[in-house]
Amino acid sequence: MKAGGALFRVSVAALTVLGLAGTVHALRPDPEDVSQSLYLFGTMVEVEIHGVKEPQARAAIARVDQHLQQIHTDWHAWRPGALETLNAALAAGESARVDPALAQVLAQGRDLACTSDGLFDPAIGALIAAWGFHADTLPEGDPPLDATIDALIAPHPTMLDVTISGTEVRSSNPAVQLDLGAYAKGAALDLAEEDLRAEGITDAVLNAGGGVQVMGRHGARPWRVAIRDPFAWGVVAALELAPGEALHTSGNYERYLEAGGVRFSHILDPRTGRPVTDIVSVSVLAENGALADAAATALSVAGAQDWPRIAAQMGVKNVLMITGQGEIFATPSMRARLDPVGGDFPAPVTLVDLPASPRPRCD
Repeated sequence: MKAGGALFRVSVAALTVLGLAGTVHALRPDPEDVSQSLYLFGTMVEVEIHGVKEPQARAAIARVDQHLQQIHTDWHAWRPGALETLNAALAAGESARVDPALAQVLAQGRDLACTSDGLFDPAIGALIAAWGFHADTLPEGDPPLDATIDALIAPHPTMLDVTISGTEVRSSNPAVQLDLGAYAKGAALDLAEEDLRAEGITDAVLNAGGGVQVMGRHGARPWRVAIRDPFAWGVVAALELAPGEALHTSGNYERYLEAGGVRFSHILDPRTGRPVTDIVSVSVLAENGALADAAATALSVAGAQDWPRIAAQMGVKNVLMITGQGEIFATPSMRARLDPVGGDFPAPVTLVDLPASPRPRCD
């Protein structure tokens, strides 16, 4: 589950197509563009296709829509569907078979949990539910009691407890409850790209509240998007996305629990069971949506001190982080891609080199 974006107009001619924290908006409508908004995991998904006749574009979008609706059912942890059935089996100490697409996503989630040292971990579904972040709407009421949180993290559920053999899934730990929210949008957009390619689409942009993924170009120019300023109704910077790139932002500013005058972020630290407090936004640019989506969560949990090591282990090189104090950190390669809107960044950008961290063994 990720913070979503909202439409925002920028009076900069260069921003012909703007993705703000995951929302794409054409400032000057292009007659060669066909777009449609769909719904997935509590947010609107916008698909925009460029350069083909409308009947072909509509047929491609219909294929994506059908697939996304199936994913919305199958991957929802707490509604009737494949993942809910799997969770019930795991809690009972039993194995279950899932369809190949879900098995592949779970296998990728296991690998990402390993390379992130467990800072991203889809196995903490019971903890996510306790905080109320499993629903499509903002949670209400009080945060869970400390005793409840401690009881949920005591058995240390992790994706490394999960074994995936073909399409059969089992867990050695009955406390494992799977929730794919921290990378489901990226993984779903990866599959949507495959659907578009199968329909002959080469130039398109997909946007799902917090994540933007592109195929090809927007005619003679690249797709151009922007990263939202988490403190103000504006943007931190814009950048051009190359074909096949995905930009995912994890932020605490739109999905949260507010109780007793305190705002609790939806991004939970699997080690403590508590929300992240010192990081307000992390943007990751990669060539795979699930990776970028998961890494944005993991680096938020890692915090300002440890995120370079985790980024290196996960294999992501382009990162922008904003702390609660308004500090901005970026890898040199990410900084080179950023174009400040309005002449300057909201704060000085501190460059951070990634260490040579070896990839963990994830067998």
